[in-house]
Amino acid sequence: MTTIINNKNENMIDKIINFEESLIKVPTGIKGFDEITFAGIPRNRPTLIVGGIGSGKTFFSMQFILKGISEFNEPGVFMTFEEKANELLTNVSNLGYDLKKLIVENKIYLEHLQIGQYEMQESGKYNIDGLFIRIEQAIKRTGAKRIVFDSLDSLFSNLDISLLRSEFKRLFFWLKEKNITAIITAESGFTYITRLGLEENIADCVIELSNRIVNQVAIRRLRILKYRGSNHANNEYPFVIDNKGLFVYPIIQQSIDEPISTTRISTGISSLDEMLENKGFFVCSSVLIAGTAGTGKTSFASSFLESLHKAYKKTIYCAFEESSKQINRNMKSIGIDIKAIIDSGNLLFYCARPTIQNLELHFMSIKSQIEKYSPSAVIIDPITNLMTEGPNSDVRDTLTRFIDYVKSKDITVILTGAITLGTISRVPSDEGISSMVDTWIMIDNVEMEYEKIKIMYVMKSRGMDHSKEMRELKINSEGLSLLPIKKSEKDIIIESKRMKEDHLHVGQNNSSTNHKI
Repeated sequence: MTTIINNKNENMIDKIINFEESLIKVPTGIKGFDEITFAGIPRNRPTLIVGGIGSGKTFFSMQFILKGISEFNEPGVFMTFEEKANELLTNVSNLGYDLKKLIVENKIYLEHLQIGQYEMQESGKYNIDGLFIRIEQAIKRTGAKRIVFDSLDSLFSNLDISLLRSEFKRLFFWLKEKNITAIITAESGFTYITRLGLEENIADCVIELSNRIVNQVAIRRLRILKYRGSNHANNEYPFVIDNKGLFVYPIIQQSIDEPISTTRISTGISSLDEMLENKGFFVCSSVLIAGTAGTGKTSFASSFLESLHKAYKKTIYCAFEESSKQINRNMKSIGIDIKAIIDSGNLLFYCARPTIQNLELHFMSIKSQIEKYSPSAVIIDPITNLMTEGPNSDVRDTLTRFIDYVKSKDITVILTGAITLGTISRVPSDEGISSMVDTWIMIDNVEMEYEKIKIMYVMKSRGMDHSKEMRELKINSEGLSLLPIKKSEKDIIIESKRMKEDHLHVGQNNSSTNHKI
């Protein structure tokens, strides 16, 4: 008897091992999503997409079908229980697919099914045998490998609760037997993940979509709640829906042991290069140019841009304060012709108001431009204009991942920001930015006896023996330059900075005067 039991156990183990080894994934073709699922959704198994109204369930599902046809030669069936087929055609027409042609070619089959409560009451114990027949006809007609049931919970909403679980199981097992990969969408529930509370337990993979408002800005998020037999990314991930489709921003942390560069690149200011071992910045490093308004941060960024242009390298300039025309006009005063650099093909502008979308979506847009343009450097001017939304921890986390991303692409990133030692002590996100960058350059306005002068100094620059001295920053029609400061002037500057810091401490101790300096 013991031997028989052991043999049965061994057979059971073999079956389990074979089952796990047989897990094959289907790439959805949705950019970013296949990265966080580590290759897609489970083949020939049901995947549940759950979310509230307007979260993007139908859009996600339709893109799964269309990408299957266009990229993987896998025909599909789309069964909707809410929207009519002609409404669905209209809603997805802006994706650039000729759905009518695909229907004629039997590459996609659309059908709207509606079973009212009256029909169910008349038929007694309702089951879904009729649905199986309709599905099988559609599969045979198209040779479908993918199928979507959009809002399947609306079909089952009037069924007796005692029948629900068995009917769901029957459907899901039937789909597995047909070797077809299915996506089922369902509305979010209050007590359970879905309204019925059953689909999430039976499905092999569960994806949650959400569309929420944070500081009056819409934020879309995607999260993998469950994935049987597979590892997957666990966090929430932002995604965007536009006329090109649905894109997920995976923001998976890059390895901290990535290869680094020892090559140097000029700052665009020869006298600042001298302060950095006479070599400039490291290629693929992150640089923060910090200072109050009017200290010359944009002028510095433009000088760096011109230096890259002279070396025949391309740059993306992300402007969140001024338009490209304003920057072009202003930089002419220091001898830099921005328009000429644009015309040469070495400069691409990304100009946007920070409030039109959240921080992550801005970075997604920039990432898209990076992949198309392949720049050597990215300038974000100013980064602090993007820091008005979200908890500070989210800001730092998103920015860290973005910097990791550009470094992985061998791109140097320049950040400008209205950051001072005073704001760092009061604003955690400012401290987060300054601590994560490789090189931190400070520019400050200092009052002398009859005038204000700009001083520049290197707060830190990892991996090099940089100068510790302060220098005067001159900005004129010939550009930017750094001049030594006389000893007598240094004493005045030190005293001026001390008084400013004392004033900041007083402001922090008095809540009624907690203003930005």
